[in-house]
Amino acid sequence: MEIKEILKQTRVSLAPMAGITDYVLRTLIREQSKTCILTTEMISSEALHNVKETDMTKRDDNHSPIIYQLSGHKPNLMAEGAKYLESMADVIDINMGCPVNKVVKGQDGCALMRNPSLAYDIVQAVKESVKIPVSVKFRLGYTQQEMNFVSFGQYMQDAGAEFITIHGRTRNQMYSGKADWKKIKELKENVDIPVFANGDVVSIESAVQCLEESKADGIAIGRGALGDVTLIARIEHYLNTGEKLQPPTLSEKIDTMKKHLDMEIALRGEKVGLKFVRKFYPFYIAGVPNAAKYRSKLVVMEDYNEIVEALNYIKDETKMLVS
Repeated sequence: MEIKEILKQTRVSLAPMAGITDYVLRTLIREQSKTCILTTEMISSEALHNVKETDMTKRDDNHSPIIYQLSGHKPNLMAEGAKYLESMADVIDINMGCPVNKVVKGQDGCALMRNPSLAYDIVQAVKESVKIPVSVKFRLGYTQQEMNFVSFGQYMQDAGAEFITIHGRTRNQMYSGKADWKKIKELKENVDIPVFANGDVVSIESAVQCLEESKADGIAIGRGALGDVTLIARIEHYLNTGEKLQPPTLSEKIDTMKKHLDMEIALRGEKVGLKFVRKFYPFYIAGVPNAAKYRSKLVVMEDYNEIVEALNYIKDETKMLVS
């Protein structure tokens, strides 16, 4: 499927988040939206070279359109990894935006923005190894003084990238401050390939504002979708119809959390699954009175029945406050 065919269906994608956008979260979001672009969490080309079987690559038949994101800095391994993932993916995305220390210290992620020639070689190698579209995700630059996003984007386009997702912060900003959507407009005006804007889209209103300021072809939603698996579908619906669907109630969010819990256990086993979902509790119960107290208890619970009982208690308390 070509990029232009995918973008005829949607202007919204799920942004990749390490340890977050796993098979379960992607499945929950696909249940709400049949057309959005799903994206896997970052998959290391080095790890893929050594161990091919991984839960990160798991998908269902209905997960298309889906992007598989690769990280690494060795063109040959990136090409090898892309070739392996090609049969599962609609697009191969190259991570050049991850700001995490252990990633950039290994010369992966946003470190590649400081080495455009190597980034170019990686895109070319991946492009030559697969027949599906290749995209790149990056940031405004490594630091405020190194905002090379326009020239970098042009370079990636010249290397063969057919699609760009850009986070409106520098690497040094990590996730602090506010994403600069207007700078994304500068990139959009200087490349000929589709550009998706990423950063701080957490509602229908912010999605609209982001598109207006960035003039991007679409938006990639990351943290905004945590705790609300309907957000992407609701944004798509608004962009298509102008109708604002109501967000889920706190009670509905807790029901989804229980479903999320059960699905992670089915995927990973009870012991690992119970620990894996701890990172999601704060997002699902955000807005609940005494959320901090409940969160501190949930993240140390190790018994499935105890956790479900606690979630049911929170749900009942929430219902009482609403009624």
